[in-house]
Amino acid sequence: MNVEITGLTRRFGRTMAVAGVDLQAGPGVLGLLGPNGAGKTSLLRMLATAVSPSSGRLRLLGRDLSSPTPSTAAQRRDIRRRLGYLPQSLGYYPGFTVAEFVEYFALLKEVPPARIGPAVTTAIERVGLGGQAKARLRTLSGGMLRRAGIAQAIVNEPELLLLDEPTAGLDPQQRVAFRAMLRDLGEHATVLVSTHLVEDIGTACARVALMDQGKIVFRGTPAELAFRGEGHGAGDSPLERGYSAVLTAARS
Repeated sequence: MNVEITGLTRRFGRTMAVAGVDLQAGPGVLGLLGPNGAGKTSLLRMLATAVSPSSGRLRLLGRDLSSPTPSTAAQRRDIRRRLGYLPQSLGYYPGFTVAEFVEYFALLKEVPPARIGPAVTTAIERVGLGGQAKARLRTLSGGMLRRAGIAQAIVNEPELLLLDEPTAGLDPQQRVAFRAMLRDLGEHATVLVSTHLVEDIGTACARVALMDQGKIVFRGTPAELAFRGEGHGAGDSPLERGYSAVLTAARS
């Protein structure tokens, strides 16, 4: 398993954002569903090594980050070379071109110099921005910026890919292409996609975990989630009804 977490918590002041999560994930695409404020972003930030857990066990790509040791910094650096991360809000230099932006992240991830050029070109083309490679980021639409963010996340061909609300700003055709790319990436990598858009989960994810109030309240396949909504639950599709039914039951 590339992701193994047990009893993981994260507290911000008096707020328990993640409250004892147990989760395992291997190759394939796992959808992390949940309403805004459920703790999805805090969980992904811990998996990206951007913040440390308050407690619990965290093991990523064979590296145990649970207890700080003299080798923890080296292990974290190794993990960061091997993962890709798209945060909900991605900072950038407006004057960078798309190619410069993606190349910058390739350097941060220590992609070998001989591979950087081809890796940048492949990542940009994969997200459909080949024609905008020399465009300045400040000139791009919101959807194009999001695709540039996805490009930087995949430029190092990560073993672990973490995407927080990746389809925000994408139009319907772009979302279809993105889902196809996810399925392709999941053939060789562990991909976690955080979203509150149920339809993105049903077509791209083999497994789904539903978070609410900092806890995992459902684990299973999209079909199993849809089954939970049969005969009850609000929504226009079986998945939406299952999502609604699980949340209602968890809160009752």
